[in-house]
Amino acid sequence: MGHAKVVVRYANGRVIKGFTQNFSPSKDRFHLFSVNKLSREAIEVFLKELKAVFLVRDFAGNPKRIEQKKYVEGEKPLGRKVEVTFMDGERIVGSTLSYDRSRSGFFIFPADPKSNNISVFIVPSAVRKIRQLS
Repeated sequence: MGHAKVVVRYANGRVIKGFTQNFSPSKDRFHLFSVNKLSREAIEVFLKELKAVFLVRDFAGNPKRIEQKKYVEGEKPLGRKVEVTFMDGERIVGSTLSYDRSRSGFFIFPADPKSNNISVFIVPSAVRKIRQLS
């Protein structure tokens, strides 16, 4: 992964925006260079402490935009269509190629093609429920 623009959301609600070069779902941690820190030192981020890692187009996004929470009829994304509800009540609808609750996490690709999120790596311990959509 090159210089990925990410928003890291911790299970406790903490949010850090920054860049990472070494995120991997097969590792238990990665390094993040925060956009809010003047220091050039990386923050060590542990997956077990997270809710999700959002790979984003833009750090600001559009807070007024309402995310599309369903697929257009007939749309056939790669993988399984799912609705993920987090412990904090947030919902994400998208498709996944590799959901397995026993792994460190899984990627979801949002149903909304205009989403600021390109993909989201979800940590299973932060999930209340996952529902497969038809």
